[in-house]
Amino acid sequence: MPPPNPLPPAGDLKATWKFLQVGIEVMMQQVLEGMEYKDYMNLYTAVYNYCISSRMNTSGGGSLGSGVKAGANLMGAELYDHLKVYFKEHSLQAAQRAAELTDEALLRYYAAEWTRYTRGANFVHHVFSYLNRYWVKREKDEGRRHVYTVYTIALVQWRDHMFKQIQSKERLSDAVLKQIQKQRNGETIDTSLVKRVVDSFVSLGLDENDTTQQNVEIYRYEFETSFIASTEVYYKTESDAFVAANSVTDYMRKAETRLKEEEDRVELYLHPSTRSKLIARCDSVLIRGHSQLLWDGFENLLETDKGDDLYRMYTLLFRITEGLEPLRKRFEEYVKKKGAAAVENIVGTDAEAMEPAAYVEALLAVHAKYLTVVNNSFRGEAGFLASLDKACRVYMNKNKATGESTSKSPELLAKHTDGLLKKSNKSAEEAGLEEALNQVMVVFKYIEDKDVFQKFYSKMLAKRLVNFASASDDAEASMISKLKETCGFEYTNKLQRMFTDVGLSKELNDNYKEQVSKQYDKSEANIDFYSLVLANGFWPLTAPASEFSIPTELLPTYTRFERYYGAKHSGRKLTWLWQLGRADLSTTYLSQKHIFTTSIYQTAVLLQYNSADSLSYTELQTSTRLNDASLKGALGALVKTKVLNKVEGDAGGDGADKYEINDKAKFKKLRVNLNMPVKSEQKAETSDVMKTVDEDRKLLLQATIVRIMKARKTLKHAQLIQECVSQVSSRFQPSVPTIKKAIEALIEKEYLERVEGARDVLQYLA
Repeated sequence: MPPPNPLPPAGDLKATWKFLQVGIEVMMQQVLEGMEYKDYMNLYTAVYNYCISSRMNTSGGGSLGSGVKAGANLMGAELYDHLKVYFKEHSLQAAQRAAELTDEALLRYYAAEWTRYTRGANFVHHVFSYLNRYWVKREKDEGRRHVYTVYTIALVQWRDHMFKQIQSKERLSDAVLKQIQKQRNGETIDTSLVKRVVDSFVSLGLDENDTTQQNVEIYRYEFETSFIASTEVYYKTESDAFVAANSVTDYMRKAETRLKEEEDRVELYLHPSTRSKLIARCDSVLIRGHSQLLWDGFENLLETDKGDDLYRMYTLLFRITEGLEPLRKRFEEYVKKKGAAAVENIVGTDAEAMEPAAYVEALLAVHAKYLTVVNNSFRGEAGFLASLDKACRVYMNKNKATGESTSKSPELLAKHTDGLLKKSNKSAEEAGLEEALNQVMVVFKYIEDKDVFQKFYSKMLAKRLVNFASASDDAEASMISKLKETCGFEYTNKLQRMFTDVGLSKELNDNYKEQVSKQYDKSEANIDFYSLVLANGFWPLTAPASEFSIPTELLPTYTRFERYYGAKHSGRKLTWLWQLGRADLSTTYLSQKHIFTTSIYQTAVLLQYNSADSLSYTELQTSTRLNDASLKGALGALVKTKVLNKVEGDAGGDGADKYEINDKAKFKKLRVNLNMPVKSEQKAETSDVMKTVDEDRKLLLQATIVRIMKARKTLKHAQLIQECVSQVSSRFQPSVPTIKKAIEALIEKEYLERVEGARDVLQYLA
């Protein structure tokens, strides 16, 4: 029903309120279809007229006096009080009608009333906008905190007389919680209904100091606290029952689903501020409460390669602060175990017979598999990468193949690298070789004794270069570049110098051949001779361990090169490393012509058979002047390949043994390599390398200690040891006793001294 006409007299409170009340009732009951725009404007005008009526009376005749300040004499308190009473009575009536309602019926009634009430209050608020803008503002400016705008006073009355009455025994919040539990149990509920009720909790939170702002204290106190508590009880009961009857994998899926549902619940009908509390409580119940179960099931998932379930476990445990660290430790131990098992599978009964390539591939296979697990299932998380690194550092350095030695892995890795870079590597395609070298560097990163690798690699590189056995100069350069990038310039300085010497030697030999072709006849000039002149101190090579008599067939070439080099570089002396030389010998005594590739010592032995078919050990030793070790090594390979036949002497002893040329020998290939390494020689070589490593380590430790003490002047013994370990750990892991020996050696050499009166303090002596 529209408000009555005409407008009430300005300043008549009773008539004005009677006029306004009819319109307010229409707006609050949501029957606006019968209210026309002019009726709405009449309501607004009635409020306006009443508010300014005192000003009109003071200025006479209804006109504004020029001496009256605008807004100075406004009436409004009485209207405000009437509105307050109206909203109170309206709220009380609504509360009375809800007295017997419970659960969903209560929610539906409350939501409908709340919607109607707030919409109506909003219309009333606009009708009284003049009161809001002037009278309410003035009152608030004068410090009256409990004066509100019309819409706010409507909310205050609803809160104090409708909401609090219904919620006095938590009827409303309990009804909401029951709906939420139904939804958790799989039943369909009206989420929009729950949202409207929950939103009312938020809307009723009013900041007493600033009514333009809302707080969520009512929401928290009347709903959120009990909601969080009921959530904990619900999920504790459900999860305990589910775990008792299902597998870890099934539980993780269940927990994942439940957590997603709670995330969605916040979006559907809860206040955003609830998110962190709700999720933290769910995490505590669903994950922390069953974390031991998850940790215990971790290894089984690794064993069965359940990548998706591993990721699920990772994402769940990631949500709690202490969740991942036990997984990281278990992952580390698991990878250690798998790495050790992989090596054990290929070692068999004879660790010495194990192929270096098989060893390295076993190490890499474990690393690659679990790196994939880290990247895919754990999203490359830094903690799991660190656990993988720790595990690899253990099983790659100490396993069944290495025993307690930390030098065996670098030796095997160096041998594997040597095999990759040799011409004999049939799979040495450029792209494949580069990838294989990258894989070598993966293992190299975890090797503790990098100085051992350097020594073996240097020795093997020297052999490849001396024997022209490298598969690719580019691959050699690439490998050195990788080592330099990892360990620095000093680590690869000598390796790079080797290549420089090879290049200089090529230039030297080209010039030598050109000169020989000019000075000698064609038969002499056509002798295929090539020498590598290597700088002393950069190559891991030693002088021959035996005397050697140069065969007459080789003597002219030897003499010519000596004269040439002496003339070109006066003052330099050549030391011939006969044990490293090799030659190609053409045969004429067999039915088919063959070419034997031999060492120089083997060459010297075989050339003796140009004048005899059978020679004793003593005769061969006299003619070659080789010691027993060198001569037996040369003869052993020749007998093994059946080039020579050995006849035991009657008198006993090696000197009486006879060695006959085998003119019935048959070979499948025209070119036959007789220069095969002997196992005893390889073992001796390994021993020599390790002796060199030990000596270098002593010198490096002493140099490091001196460098530290020179900078610090005085230092405690324990601190010196700690700094020394820190500085040399990139090359090898020194033991404390070894460092102590180095310190004692420096004290004896008077580089250091102990400070009198100061316990365990060392001083540098300049």
